[in-house]
Amino acid sequence: MTFHAETSEFRLGVNEGWSATSATILRTPPDFPTLQMAQDWSRSLVILDPRTLGRECLARAFATRRVRMEVAAFASMQEWKSVKDLHSPLGAILFNLSGRSFADPEVVSEITQLVSDFHPVPVVVLADEGDVTEIFTALECGVRGYIPATVGIDACIEAINLAIAGGVFVPASSLFALRQALDPSFREAKPISSVFTPREAAVVEALRRGKANKIIAYELDMCESTVKVHIRHIMKKMKATNRTEVAYKINSLFNSEEAAS
Repeated sequence: MTFHAETSEFRLGVNEGWSATSATILRTPPDFPTLQMAQDWSRSLVILDPRTLGRECLARAFATRRVRMEVAAFASMQEWKSVKDLHSPLGAILFNLSGRSFADPEVVSEITQLVSDFHPVPVVVLADEGDVTEIFTALECGVRGYIPATVGIDACIEAINLAIAGGVFVPASSLFALRQALDPSFREAKPISSVFTPREAAVVEALRRGKANKIIAYELDMCESTVKVHIRHIMKKMKATNRTEVAYKINSLFNSEEAAS
């Protein structure tokens, strides 16, 4: 089953001869003056995600931003290869890790092979985590972008644009974490503001006050699942194993800042 957005509305159509795992194909009109991909209709952005709902949601999200590329979503590149003659040539590949990690040798092997097979088409990774070690491993595999799930769809589009233009995207928050790890004086000077992103800092403050995830999500206007992602990132940065340990270490950091000031 294939989705088309050749007009401003979605219409559902069936492409005979395709398997039950056929792709989601989304197009948007070329005359919208909104956020656009770097290339034109002669190229395809292929989204890889084994989860049907995940890839369809991503494809629709890109379509709502009126990207000037054909957006095709598949469970694997094998599916893409079987129907590639029906689509525009590859412009970029967005690979959703779907909860997996570069700590898994199979992921490293799969991404490395993907980069090699489709070079020079840029491969950009969408991941749950923004850990510096993960990013370094991804870059060693040859990816041209590492997008954490905490960013919005517009930032995701710009990251892909950068990769298409020849650049490499990594989240700024991870660069700050790297600087903190390499420069002790930087870490000591700004223990709070340098460790966390603005959104993570807001979650940190809520955790200090003992608020539940649902309350944090409501007050910060975000999904509860996003709050959980932020908390996982905070736990990693604090080297904590649970919320209680996070709260204890955060309070220690805040007390150190207050004493220093």
